[in-house]
Amino acid sequence: MTSPSNDSATSQPSLSDVPITNEEIFLAHEGGKLSVELRSPIDTQRDLSIAYTPGVAQVSRAIAAERDLVDKYTWTDRLVAVVSDGTAVLGLGDIGPRASLPVMEGKSALFRTFAGLNSIPIVLDTTDPDEIVETLIRLRPSFGAVNLEDISAPRCFEIERRVVEALDCPVMHDDQHGTAIVVLAALKGALTHLGKNIGELKVVISGAGAAGVACAKILQAAGVPDVVILDSKGIIGGHRDDLNEFKADLASWSNPRELSGGAAEALAGADVFLGVSAGTVAEEAVASMNADAIVFALSNPDPEIHPEVAAKYAAIVATGRSDFPNQINNVLAFPGVFAGALDADSRRITEGMKLAAAEAIFGVVGDDLAADHIVPSPLDPRVAPAVAKAVADAARIEGVTK
Repeated sequence: MTSPSNDSATSQPSLSDVPITNEEIFLAHEGGKLSVELRSPIDTQRDLSIAYTPGVAQVSRAIAAERDLVDKYTWTDRLVAVVSDGTAVLGLGDIGPRASLPVMEGKSALFRTFAGLNSIPIVLDTTDPDEIVETLIRLRPSFGAVNLEDISAPRCFEIERRVVEALDCPVMHDDQHGTAIVVLAALKGALTHLGKNIGELKVVISGAGAAGVACAKILQAAGVPDVVILDSKGIIGGHRDDLNEFKADLASWSNPRELSGGAAEALAGADVFLGVSAGTVAEEAVASMNADAIVFALSNPDPEIHPEVAAKYAAIVATGRSDFPNQINNVLAFPGVFAGALDADSRRITEGMKLAAAEAIFGVVGDDLAADHIVPSPLDPRVAPAVAKAVADAARIEGVTK
């Protein structure tokens, strides 16, 4: 990048170099980050009579007579409910619904900023799957889509499955599928840059929680033939007798070479390491990977291996952090995914729609593809529209629209 010619400009630190203070953070969150804005002002008695009584009664009668008019005359069809029980928040763990609310507000702010979607955070004071599912069923008339967020595994798998089955609207647990979509997009970028074939890869995933399971499944669907998954006890496979039903399912189709042991055994001769856990991986294990290896160390705030160390052995390194190249960030996916699903009036979010989203994210990089630029910036304004179009097109092709 060419430096500015103005000497005073070069002497000033960039905004990203200026430390963020606690005072700045708390001031930005004071009073919350969201507000409701009117689309039409209420300045006169006439405005009041149209917006509320008696005029609103006409609209309510019309919807009562023809239920589908609710999408035309309310915000429901473009409203995303961001729902959490606060059991698996960011790197904070089980902090409860109230402490999770600032995160859910932030998610709603991102929906608005990147996709122009209205969104409302809903935090539930229960961890019971039955109660969560029942609550969302009862609230269904109030929203057009559900973004499940920060719900701990393995409960998140059951809750998502049941909510998808119960509701006739797009539902996605972003910790699972948003991560998986962006990981696949980044992998496409890395493979294209290196001239490698996805059908020949050996991939190791560290973490068998929400993100790890979803990443494993989307990589398999994309054509990766050899996926090995690690949990805190080592490689998941048929040799283990301590697996819950979700890990047993992983064991039924992953680990085709029937490896056992831990990270050292899994990474020897592997092409890709994907870290979505809070653990660490030894430098020696990364050094044992194949030439032109790819390392995605996504744990935040501390990657499984420091990117500078990983770069000694890997051709391409990505993290979840904004202060290193190749940030793999869910905001590249979820705003466009939901916008596209709602644009198409889709009943659900399918695997094909997720694959289309990953391809769209990768496509935005275009001629700028490089070892340190395998995915677009999260702030790139082209991303959400490209993802939304690809997802909407996929929904129509798959016939899941209403």
